[in-house]
Amino acid sequence: MAAATWAVTLNTPISEMQPAPRERILVIEADAALQKSLRRLFCSEGYEVDVVPDGVGGLEMLRLRTPAAVILYLQRPGSSGYDLCTSIARLIPGLPLLILSARSDVAEKVLFLEQGADDYQTLPLSPVELVARLRALIRRASRVGADNLYVFEDVMVDFSRAEISRGGEKIAVTTKEFETLKFLAQNSRRVISRDELLREVWGYRNGSSTRTVDTHILRLRQKLERDPSHPTHLLTVHGVGYKFVP
Repeated sequence: MAAATWAVTLNTPISEMQPAPRERILVIEADAALQKSLRRLFCSEGYEVDVVPDGVGGLEMLRLRTPAAVILYLQRPGSSGYDLCTSIARLIPGLPLLILSARSDVAEKVLFLEQGADDYQTLPLSPVELVARLRALIRRASRVGADNLYVFEDVMVDFSRAEISRGGEKIAVTTKEFETLKFLAQNSRRVISRDELLREVWGYRNGSSTRTVDTHILRLRQKLERDPSHPTHLLTVHGVGYKFVP
């Protein structure tokens, strides 16, 4: 099935699926009709979507902000696709990359997977399966481990190196700021009390009235939030503590 025909299939809503969180994905696709269809599909499932027509624009967008995943449509085989796949994997290690192609060549599929792609699917592919595969890739990538990368919006946290970058630029943080973010990320969406943070991050065993936690959260917001006065990730739960939402 040609890309144009498959684009029509994508326009069918997936009403039976649960809405996805407001995560941002990047689609690299040159065909205008398929661009429109992919944007409509993923927006209808709750994602924010950036669409660029080529690899140059895709890499520029990745340097500006890190998405939850990248979808790359291959119009034709060739080294340029392999090079782009490699560049994405090197620029943001661990970033989920889903390849879409009209070709079913097994050797090509293996090569892309070896170059850093996480999934390679041949068209036509049902919209339901495409969205499910994307969600699975994002879900696996968001699981935090001691040696894993953790990505939210344009921020990337490297737990193995204790480094944080935003929009491709390294962010200087103190040890306790990093440990605070790590603990919150490992317990994302759970409300964490100040006492728990003091106990787990600072090692305090007795109740304390120190404002250390508030100060560190404020500094992290200033360094990582787009608008520190209206945070979207490091949230205050009044009267209780804080909650991290990726």
